[in-house]
Parts: sequence; C-alpha cells; structure tokens
Amino acid sequence: MANFLSDGIEIAYQVYGKGKPIVLVHGFASNGAVNWLATSWIQTLNEAGYRCITIDNRGHGNSEKLYDRALYGARMMAGDVAGLIRYLKLGPVPVMGYSMGARIATFVALDHPETISALIIGGLGINMVRGFNNSDEIIKGLLAPSLEAVSDPVGRQFRKFAEHTKSDMNALAACMGSSREPIRADDLAKIKIPTLVAVGSEDEIGGDPEALAALFEDGEALIIADRDHMRATGDKNFKSGVIEFLAKRGA
Repeated sequence: MANFLSDGIEIAYQVYGKGKPIVLVHGFASNGAVNWLATSWIQTLNEAGYRCITIDNRGHGNSEKLYDRALYGARMMAGDVAGLIRYLKLGPVPVMGYSMGARIATFVALDHPETISALIIGGLGINMVRGFNNSDEIIKGLLAPSLEAVSDPVGRQFRKFAEHTKSDMNALAACMGSSREPIRADDLAKIKIPTLVAVGSEDEIGGDPEALAALFEDGEALIIADRDHMRATGDKNFKSGVIEFLAKRGA
C-alpha cells in the first residue's frame, strides 16, 4: 500500500489493475480493502476495464489516525480524495463512494469539480440532505468498554462492524463527531455531472434514493432490491447497475 500527504496528514491508497481509472471511497469504520476488495468490487470493475484506486479515509485503515473531531469534516476528507486524484495525475475521473464515502464523493463534486467526471452515490439517499439523529449513540457505542456494554441497536451495529475491521475506536468517535456534514438541496442542483444514487430497498440509514436523485441536474436512481445498508454493499445488482451506468455515460 502506498501513501501521500494531504495537508500534512498521511493518507493511504492502493491501485488495482489497468485501464480507465475510477476512485473508490469507503464508508465509516471501513477501509478500502473491506469495502471494495472483500466485496469483489475490485474484481468486477477490473473485468469491466477499470483501474481501481482505493483510498483509506483519514482515521481509517492504514491512514493516519487523528483524535480531534475538527479534523474530520467531510469537506476535508473530500480534499484528501481530490488531492489523491491530483497526486496521481488522473484528470477528471468517476468517483464512487459508499455511505460516508458517498457524502465525501459528493463534496468532491461540489468543491473540486475539475477532478470528477461522474458521481456514484451508494448507501445514501435523501438522508444526505435530511441528516441523521443517531450520531451520539454511535459515538457511545464506539467508546464503550466492550460490545456487551452497548445496548442501543444502531450503536451495537457500528461497534460490531468497527471491531470486525480492527478500527481505532477513538479515531472513529472523533470522525463521527463531525463527518456527517450537511449538504443542502440547492447545492446538489449545482452538480452537473452524471450522478447515480444506489440504495438498498430496506436501507433505513440511507433513505430514499429517488428523492435524492431528483435533486441533481443529471441524476438517476437505482433501488437495490431486498438489501439493507450493510448487505447492499457487495450486491450483484448494485455492481451491474454501476457498470451499466458507467458504460451508458461514457465514464
């Protein structure tokens, strides 16, 4: 795994395969390998002719761990992604993000439009705009002495996943404290590039993908049947929908 410096912070990344580049941004408490390699996304995209570049967001995976919540704004992490695109001299490329990574990817489109040619939002629908009210329970779950000490269902879900990915709980708690930076509906209307919003039909965390897609100038929705937030990540219909979208849009 390689790394580069983004505003003095060490950010890890990995490149898989050859072909047209696509940048992949993982979700909260995950990392590039768990979100994209273990789910066979890398294999699928490589076989479709894409060179995959995964990034470990700050505080995650092999990237530098930070404990100040002020260093985890989604806009800051979008700067890391745009910085990687510039560092690798990729030019405008498709960027796909899942969950927190989808919010980060959207800020890439807003703040660094010269780096992105198509936007794929996974696991995050209208709740990107409406926001969430469970951050405190997730933080409590992450900072609890053990999984057994966590009673809130959402807090348990995130703590269990964070343990599975061998994450730094204190870094994740700081990240959760500020990474859910709100995006206004009128800001989404400024994004002109082709945008796909893909969310599981049972995903209560992400919310309605069609309502979010309607806010983009050139947005379309993909409902991933019978999948919740966690199980949609590696779904075969999600993958085929993304490949079809990229081919149709020439991205």
